[in-house]
Amino acid sequence: MARLLLIGVLLALAFWVYTIVDCALQDPTRHRGVSKPVWILIVILLPVLGGILWFAVGRARRAATPTRRAPDDDPDFLGRIGSVRDQDERIRRLEEELAALDSEADDPRDTPPAPSASDDDAEGPTGSRGPRA
Repeated sequence: MARLLLIGVLLALAFWVYTIVDCALQDPTRHRGVSKPVWILIVILLPVLGGILWFAVGRARRAATPTRRAPDDDPDFLGRIGSVRDQDERIRRLEEELAALDSEADDPRDTPPAPSASDDDAEGPTGSRGPRA
């Protein structure tokens, strides 16, 4: 029985210390009911009961964080994309630009010269110049 009492006292002491630290570290705007120093006094003077009151009444909930949505679920994003007609027009313009680039004649100075027949005769079987064996 003494063991259970000792374990209960240790748990109550740990809860009391945790409650004091939690109450002291909370932002003053997140205290409900009374001010922060009064809550600290309540928690210190009423060890277990003060802690229960702190968690039940005094501690304000965090503001709900906005949930992030995927782009295809976000109506603002979908509204900014534009219509299908705008996308089709952009694709048509890009295809025209690509076709214009493809149809331009290549500059003859950019192409390497074709090997001539006399160059093939001068090279040996290994590609080095010199008399053939």
